[in-house]
Amino acid sequence: MADLPIESEPQQALAEALAAVLRPLARLAVARGLPFGEAEERLKRAFVEAAQGITPATARQVSRIATATGINRREVTRLLEAGPVAAAARPRSVASEVFAHWTTARRFRDRRGAPRVLPRMGQGASFETLAQSVTTDVHPRSILAELVRLRLATHDAERDTVALVGDAFVPRGDTLRMLGFVGDNVGDHLAAAADNVLGDAPRHFEQALFADALSADSLQRVRALVTAQWKAMIEAVVPALEQMIEDDRTHGRALDQRLRIGLYAYHAAAAPLAAGAAPPPPAGRRGSKDKT
Repeated sequence: MADLPIESEPQQALAEALAAVLRPLARLAVARGLPFGEAEERLKRAFVEAAQGITPATARQVSRIATATGINRREVTRLLEAGPVAAAARPRSVASEVFAHWTTARRFRDRRGAPRVLPRMGQGASFETLAQSVTTDVHPRSILAELVRLRLATHDAERDTVALVGDAFVPRGDTLRMLGFVGDNVGDHLAAAADNVLGDAPRHFEQALFADALSADSLQRVRALVTAQWKAMIEAVVPALEQMIEDDRTHGRALDQRLRIGLYAYHAAAAPLAAGAAPPPPAGRRGSKDKT
């Protein structure tokens, strides 16, 4: 960095950030067989769409987009004429909504706060009433089948009861839904960070804690701690959001805003110490906080 001109340092920092973002995406693409040509085409389209958003629609638009992106005029013209690729519309995930309501609504939890084992049918606290409290457009039997397929719930046919399997909505075995989570969750997280960097002041809450010099045993305790904090946030936020949505509908407010709140944790082996470097103190380093 010391050898770079001052004006190049932000571009270098951005290039390094881009590399950090692209490495896991490239790993996922290679693992799932997505060829480089398709990824390159998507990246070109994203660059052209971004430049188009800040370039006036004039006779010189193609030249200005080519100058801003470094993509040649012929490619810019082709991509503009083809138009943006519409994102595939994913259907509403009723199963995830039922899962969230089951884990947060008081009538469907026991005294310890855990989701109850519910009778499948009935007028009281049953799976039928749970499903119908979320939607009447899908039959409870279909919702139950989807939860069972995703291995998130089990149906005891002998007792005719339904129980949750896990405590987090992770649809194991559903590759399409998991890839959808990658685009939705990571996409919104990155959009928040980009807005905060480009704006005059932070527009979105976007922070992270980090720590190093941890043991594998400590990571096990961290997982339990993070899971508990996520449960606490879900129990506090989901009912509040449901009430806000109901209030907005009651008062006839324009329902034109969306929100995504996430929490993630990632761990990996720490980089080896450089030759001659002093080891960390025995107690490890104090946790630190990053924000944009």
